[in-house]
Amino acid sequence: MSAFSQERLMQVLLAPQVSEKATYVADKNEQVIFIVAPDATKPEVKAAVELLFKVQVESVQISNLKGKVKRFGHVMGKRRDLKKAYVCLKPGQEINFAEGGAA
Repeated sequence: MSAFSQERLMQVLLAPQVSEKATYVADKNEQVIFIVAPDATKPEVKAAVELLFKVQVESVQISNLKGKVKRFGHVMGKRRDLKKAYVCLKPGQEINFAEGGAA
């Protein structure tokens, strides 16, 4: 974990994804979904989750989402691209966002 600076790890995770699908995935696969920095890597995400939430991470899958093209009147615009990380926790580990930390 010393390969990454602590400042960088604090900037990797932007927000947890809280939605019906995220809750379903969390219950079914013991995974937690985070929106991460566009240049984040799997090892950085793993180190950041372990540092911030004091849990053990088994694996990380990353998904790049392209922003939708939208119209604002007659002007075409585009939403920003997102990068999501699906973090699989080791058995018995849990992150509870309702309480604001590791359980």
